[in-house]
Amino acid sequence: MDKALHVGDQAPSFTSTAVGGSYGLGAPVSLEDFKGQTVVLYFYPKDNTPGCTRQACGLRDAWHLLSEKAVVFGISPDGAKNHQKFIDNFGLPFPLICDESKEIVLTYGVWVEKNMVGKRTIGVERSTFVISSDGKLRAIFRVVKPDEHVEKVLEML
Repeated sequence: MDKALHVGDQAPSFTSTAVGGSYGLGAPVSLEDFKGQTVVLYFYPKDNTPGCTRQACGLRDAWHLLSEKAVVFGISPDGAKNHQKFIDNFGLPFPLICDESKEIVLTYGVWVEKNMVGKRTIGVERSTFVISSDGKLRAIFRVVKPDEHVEKVLEML
């Protein structure tokens, strides 16, 4: 991504495979499928890891509130089999989008250099984008803390 995304920008389009929910074991999904609806895209580093699990379970536990206000997708570079295991292990009610090619994380600017315990790595920055019904970015939460995530999203919605 050449330019950073800002609130008010048009949300970058994507097409990929989603797993879970109405997508079952895997079916195509496009951002364009949700014109006229509020969409929450939350980017996370890896399925079945402690922080990502806390974040996903927070969304699961607030699903009765979230699902009334928005369509929610998790996105990580994991593939369909890993996503399905994550969904099954924790009873996640929302679909997860596969981004093995890292096209979506690059487009949204969340594939970044990170410093973990003094070691520099490249990976997904835990970030969330709320997209309004007109397809524009309504909110961007960068470097999200897993335990505070659902609260921020609900406040925005």
